[in-house]
Amino acid sequence: MRRHHSLVGLLAVSLVLGGCVSNDPLANQIPEDNYTSSDGSITELAVSNRDEPISFESSNTSDGSTIRSSDYVGSVLVVNFWFAACPPCRFEAPDLAELSEQFAERGVQFLGINVYDDVAVANSFERDFGIGYPSILDVETGEARLAFAGELPPNGVPTTIIIDRQGRVASRLSGAILDRAVFEEMIESVLAESAE
Repeated sequence: MRRHHSLVGLLAVSLVLGGCVSNDPLANQIPEDNYTSSDGSITELAVSNRDEPISFESSNTSDGSTIRSSDYVGSVLVVNFWFAACPPCRFEAPDLAELSEQFAERGVQFLGINVYDDVAVANSFERDFGIGYPSILDVETGEARLAFAGELPPNGVPTTIIIDRQGRVASRLSGAILDRAVFEEMIESVLAESAE
């Protein structure tokens, strides 16, 4: 009986984090057709199966800087697609903030791509959750999302993509980071291959 209750509880948590159901007032301001849930799947590509390097540039950023894909070549890059009212984005934000600090000394960089918000909303979210890395504000042009439209595109929000040191998409997590240890292993895997 206890196992049954645990499974029911886990299912309820999964539905809230993976879907559009939320009691969060900020999340309820976003029309449902502007939110796409992801399924939590992980896809990893062998080095030999990776597309050409991703190329993007934007000066529409949360910190006012210009961000270019060429700035990250030589580093493993974690790219998170998000927006402030997305419940799973809010759930995973503390982990992303901590992971960016944890892996910084090993040269891993983090970048957000905000698909919906203006600079004030994005900056407020980043302050609230302690996000120390910049985000491209992609709502007006969609150019950053388009740059990732290859083999493993961002297929929902949130989606987190890991880019190898050559600038190629190495892996993708579709949905919120529900198991931090698994996501850490995804980063470690790309770090290990890059060191070879």
